[in-house]
Amino acid sequence: MTDRIPAEVFPPGDFLRDELQAREWTQLEFAEIIGRPARLVNEIIAGKRGITPETAKEFSAALGTSPHYWLNLESSYQLSKTMPASEVIARAAALRDKFPVREMIKRGWIEASENVEVLETRILRFFQLSSIEDEIVFSHAARRSEANRMSQIQWAWVFRVRQLANALSVQNFSKKNLRLALTELEARLTDPEEARHVSKILANAGVRFLVVEPVPGSKIEGVCFWIDDQNPVIGLTMRFDRIDNFWFNLRHELEHVLNEDGKAGIIIDEPDDLSESHELPLSEQLANEAAAEFCVPQAEIDDFIDRLDPIFSTERLIGFSRIVERHPGIVAGQLQKKTGRWDLFKKFQVKIRHAVTATALTDGYGYSTPIEV
Repeated sequence: MTDRIPAEVFPPGDFLRDELQAREWTQLEFAEIIGRPARLVNEIIAGKRGITPETAKEFSAALGTSPHYWLNLESSYQLSKTMPASEVIARAAALRDKFPVREMIKRGWIEASENVEVLETRILRFFQLSSIEDEIVFSHAARRSEANRMSQIQWAWVFRVRQLANALSVQNFSKKNLRLALTELEARLTDPEEARHVSKILANAGVRFLVVEPVPGSKIEGVCFWIDDQNPVIGLTMRFDRIDNFWFNLRHELEHVLNEDGKAGIIIDEPDDLSESHELPLSEQLANEAAAEFCVPQAEIDDFIDRLDPIFSTERLIGFSRIVERHPGIVAGQLQKKTGRWDLFKKFQVKIRHAVTATALTDGYGYSTPIEV
C-alpha cells in the first residue's frame, strides 16, 4: 500500500516570497543581506533551484527561523514530486481543463513551470482560490447571472484587471467629481492626442482606469466593478483602435459607475451589450444612451441626418464636427450606427490607443507589467 500524496505541497520559494513581502524586502536586498547572487534568490523563489543546508543556515540567520524549517520544506516538496506519473498527468489535465493556462503563461500573468504542484499553486494564487475544485468568485458583490455566463478566459482577464487596479493610487471618489471630470473629458474630444489625459482626469475623480489587452476569444470590450463601496474600476480592452470606439466605450463604463451598476455585481460589456438593441437590460440601455450623447449631441446629429441623408459630403462632415466640437472620426462613428452605412468616412476613424496607453496603466500592446504588482 502506497503512502497518500497530499493534494498540495508548496515549494519553499513560495514561503520565501511571503517572508520577503512581509518585510517589504526586494529579492535584490535579500541577496545582499545573505551575501549571495540575486540570481540564486530568484531561482529559489521561481522553484528552479532547491535549498541546500548552507542556504538554509543563511535564510534562518536573516529571517529568524531555524535551518530545519527550510530543509523540511525542501524535503516535503521534493517528496511531493515523486507522485505517480498518472496523477501528474491527471492534475495537469484538470488545470488546463478549468483554466486558460497556456494563455495566462503567454501573457505573463503567471510563470510557467514543469512542476504541476508549482503551476497549480500559481494559478490558485492568481484566482484567489484554495482548491481547483472551488468555483471562481469575484470579491465584493457577485451577481450570479453574470458569473454563470462568463468564460474562463473572461474570468482570467477580469482578475488581471483587478490585480492591476489594486496597484493604482487615486483620489477619493465622488459622483460630483466624476461629473466634473466628464466635462473636462468632453473638452478633449477634438484631438486624439488629448486622450493622454484620460487616466489622470479619472484618477483625480477617484476612478481607477486601465487598459488590458484581451485574450483571443474573450470577446470583451470593457468591465466595470467596485473594489469596495468607494473604489470603482474601469478596464477597457481597446481591441478596436479607433477614436469613436474608445470614447463610446469609456463613457459607457463611466455611466455604469455613475449609476452604481457595478456595485450589484461585476459588469462585463461584450460587443452585443454596446448595440442599439432594445432587448438589453435597462442599465445597458442607459449606458449606451449616455455614451452616444457624449460622443455627439443626439438632437444635433439627428437633425444633421434628416437634412442631408443620404448624401453626406466630407465638407459637411467637417463643418458639423466643428460646430459640435468633436473630432470627425467620432461623428463618423455615430453616423455609421444611425444610418447602418458602415463605410461612411472610415478614414476619419483614426487610431487612439497609443495616446491612451502612453499614460494609463496598460498590460499588453507592447507594455509589460510585473506578474504581481
